[in-house]
Amino acid sequence: MARTVKTPGPDHPITVEPNPERIVVRAAGKVVADTTHALTLREADYPPVQYIPLADVEAGALRPTESQTYCPYKGDASYYSLVTADGEVTDAVWTYEKPYDAVGTIAGHVAFYPQHVEVAAR
Repeated sequence: MARTVKTPGPDHPITVEPNPERIVVRAAGKVVADTTHALTLREADYPPVQYIPLADVEAGALRPTESQTYCPYKGDASYYSLVTADGEVTDAVWTYEKPYDAVGTIAGHVAFYPQHVEVAAR
């Protein structure tokens, strides 16, 4: 199946910039990620998203799922369940393993759905 690929521009801007702050992600009260290398992705009118290097996520906090979605600006997304003391939250984390060139710097990073975690800048 052919995929539509769109390039960010004035009608749908996307920027990715290093976040100079320390970002700490907590789930069920436990730190699941802690980084000084987050990337902030701003896309059109959506709230900014912190992309965290996978290397800065606690071992055992993520479990891959079979879910996938497609974004014409970023590419194919795959998902992880978030493993917490309270159980697993299915598809609470996403990643673009091979993002399109316009957002290529988010490769190797994950993002957390905010309703499942607390994301704090320090």
